[in-house]
Amino acid sequence: MTGIWGPGTPPVVRDDATRYDADIVVIGSGAGGATMAWALAGTGARVLVVERGGFLPREEANWSPQAVFADARYRNAETWHTTAGTAFTPAAHYYVGGTTKVYGASLPRLRESDFDAVDHLDGTSPAWPFDYGELEPYYAEAERLYRVHGQCGHDPTEPSRSGPYPHPPVAHAPRIAELEQRLRAQGLHPYPLELGVDLAEGGTCVRCDTCDGFPCRVGAKSDAETRALRPALRAPTVRLLTHTYVSRLCTDPSGGIVTTVEAHRNGHPVTIVAGTVVVSCGAVNSAALLLRSASSAHPDGLSNGSGLVGRNLMLHHNSMLMAVDPRHRNPSVFQKTLAVNDFYRAGDHTPHPLGNLQLMGKVHPAAMATAHPRVPRRVLGELADRSVDWWLISEDLPRPENRVLLGSGGGMTLDWHPVNARAHRRLVRQGARMMRRAGYPLVLTHRMGIEHTGHQCGTTVAGHDPAHSVLDPYCRSHEVRNLFVVDGGFFPSSAAVNPTLTIVAQALRAGRDAAVLP
Repeated sequence: MTGIWGPGTPPVVRDDATRYDADIVVIGSGAGGATMAWALAGTGARVLVVERGGFLPREEANWSPQAVFADARYRNAETWHTTAGTAFTPAAHYYVGGTTKVYGASLPRLRESDFDAVDHLDGTSPAWPFDYGELEPYYAEAERLYRVHGQCGHDPTEPSRSGPYPHPPVAHAPRIAELEQRLRAQGLHPYPLELGVDLAEGGTCVRCDTCDGFPCRVGAKSDAETRALRPALRAPTVRLLTHTYVSRLCTDPSGGIVTTVEAHRNGHPVTIVAGTVVVSCGAVNSAALLLRSASSAHPDGLSNGSGLVGRNLMLHHNSMLMAVDPRHRNPSVFQKTLAVNDFYRAGDHTPHPLGNLQLMGKVHPAAMATAHPRVPRRVLGELADRSVDWWLISEDLPRPENRVLLGSGGGMTLDWHPVNARAHRRLVRQGARMMRRAGYPLVLTHRMGIEHTGHQCGTTVAGHDPAHSVLDPYCRSHEVRNLFVVDGGFFPSSAAVNPTLTIVAQALRAGRDAAVLP
């Protein structure tokens, strides 16, 4: 037993113990877990957040392209494998705040149509167990919590809103403002990208060129640690246990309640006992934890009576597009302020849904070298100086055969073959055509592979029917009444925009349910 709840105890647990007790344990401190902690902080419940990593340090290397990309200084995930035996290092980051510590802070809502069944070139995207209207109040709360900047009235796909964005859009650099006008001349509808950065009066954001993919050295990015977990830890009932890897969840003999959480802290076994368990490890790791927790009551994995735990893994189709004008340098520093959704839904510009285009932060030669190691760094630098850089996202459709598997020795194996690739190829062609018409004659593209796991979802799908879903619409297990899984795993479909704000909104919604669990 430990005295972490005594008067004056620090929010980050320093003492070593073999057992920790809480009312609610939250496993994982990324977008889902940190926001759950924030939602529960005012309930009076003793909330213990468990994170396998530590704090990502603020240091000079945070803004070094060489350290971040070439040296992979902050990549600390274990090696994963494909079913073909290929080893890869995923884009996962085990720190307080999770992968949001290095994300690009793009925080869009899903579109209203994303909650309905949608026909695509290669299949149908299924409907969600609730509609956009049920999540809209939590989207609004999530935007306030994560300081989202944006502007209504420009995106033809924008969903209905109960109010304006909490902050105005991030202003375009001159070159991007010029590009916006050229895109409008093509009949397109570019709009200000929804971003979570601290540009309020007295804010710390310096609009640097090392935001997208980098840790923020000044804490200006709206990551889960900064915006949700640290405020939650100010409550006397919220504590954080770092460097603690959860290996298994154990239930009572009936299998209806999680009774203990087995973990290792700094290499030593520990037990955590809580009345409610929230798993927020990311879609892949959460599914793996449930599979590792198989027992006589749950022989195929915890809460896996449907057989769907780990299945329907979706990662998005992602490509980088560099549009180069050899005649002019692009002096933009903070470039990531514009997006285009004219190809998102079937309509005037496309007969089938294709996806989203959004500007990236300025590409650095060190990052380009990871994809093109044989190209001289000087050449990469010349291209980067003259390019405008886009990130293209198309929807990956759920397929039961795409799944998370436990490899030998408990390692992670992904059996994933992207679905709806034709739509993504068409989106890339549309993006290239769009930029050539805008005056950028040279277009280079690079397709991201299985290692790009930042948008993982679908492995613990939510639904009304326990035979065809793992969780209910509030992310509570159908089979284990004190178990919630709150991360991208609950997504029935992946849509074609960044998932973080939807995870945050659903965590706020699920937090209300977890708080009143008897």
